[in-house]
Amino acid sequence: RSRIQDFFFWARVLVSFAILVFALAVTLQALFDGNTNMWSGVPSAVSVVIFFLLLSFVGLMDGMQIAAFALVNLPEEELQIYP
Repeated sequence: RSRIQDFFFWARVLVSFAILVFALAVTLQALFDGNTNMWSGVPSAVSVVIFFLLLSFVGLMDGMQIAAFALVNLPEEELQIYP
């Protein structure tokens, strides 16, 4: 790759990381301030734990979907090797 391609690659990485950190900061601030639709008796720390559990579950489901689509494209002979 050329230097300009490397520059734009790392610029995209940094911008994406900055957006991710900003979104996480805003979400955590809202959770700790109680600006959610969570039940009134639920502490903020529990809301954060539930948020990360649900986020992990969504990531797991996304990974399983990618794996399922990869399996669809495998030949039948290769699928029979690993039942």
